[in-house]
Amino acid sequence: MLGRVAEVSARTRHARELFAPLGPTYDRYARLLSFGQDPRWRSFLVSRVPAGATRVLDVASGTAAVSIELARRAPSREVVGVDQSAEMLAAGRARVIEAGLGGRIDLREGRAESLPFGDAEFDALTFTYLLRYVDDPAATMRELARVVRPGGTVAMLEFAVPRGVWRPLWELYVRVGLPGAGALVSPAWREVGSFLGPSIRGFYEQYPVDRVLELWREAGLRDVHARRLSLGGGIVVWGTRT
Repeated sequence: MLGRVAEVSARTRHARELFAPLGPTYDRYARLLSFGQDPRWRSFLVSRVPAGATRVLDVASGTAAVSIELARRAPSREVVGVDQSAEMLAAGRARVIEAGLGGRIDLREGRAESLPFGDAEFDALTFTYLLRYVDDPAATMRELARVVRPGGTVAMLEFAVPRGVWRPLWELYVRVGLPGAGALVSPAWREVGSFLGPSIRGFYEQYPVDRVLELWREAGLRDVHARRLSLGGGIVVWGTRT
C-alpha cells in the first residue's frame, strides 16, 4: 500500500523555506562549512549500500549528491531521489545531467512521511539529514522501512553532538563560528548557520543516539549499526529490513 498523506507541519514548512534558496550553492558551502567532512560522510553512507542493490531510494535527496554517488558505485543501479524542496530538486537535476546520469537517476518531489511507493519496492534506501525535520521520527522510520524489501539495507547520515573534550569545541563552532561563517556567504546561509546548532542539540536532547537506534529496531530493522565520524560531528546508521 502507498504511504498515507500527511499534513505539512510548521516544522516541515520551516525546513523547506530555510533551504529553498540554497540549491545552487548548497554543495560548495556545505563542504566548506563542514571543513570538507560532508562529502566524506556521504561517501561512507553510500558504502553501506551493497553493490547488489540495483534499485535504491534516496530520501531527502536535496541536490542529488548521494543519488549521484549511489549510481556511480554500481553501473547497473537505478536510483530514485525524493525531496520536498522543488528548488533543491532543480539544482539536483542540473547536477545529474552534468554527471551524465539522467537515464539512471529519477528525482521526484515528495515527503518522507508519506512516500508515493508501494511496499517493498526498493532493494535499499538512504536518507540524509532528515529525522530532525519531521514531527514523528518513529512513524517516519516505519514509512521508510515499508518501501524496502525484506533483507534490504536502510542507511542514514545525520549530524551528531560530539562527546567528551570535543563537545565544548563543537558548541563554540555552532554558536559562533558557523553563524559567522554563514554570514560571510549570504543572509540565507547566515540563517542556516544560526539554525543548525540548536536544531542538532535539541534533537539529541529528545532522541539520544540509543533512542534513535531503538526507533530503527521498532520500525522492523535488524543488525543496526552506528558509526560516529569526524570526532563525533556526524553519524551514519545502517541496518537490514526484516
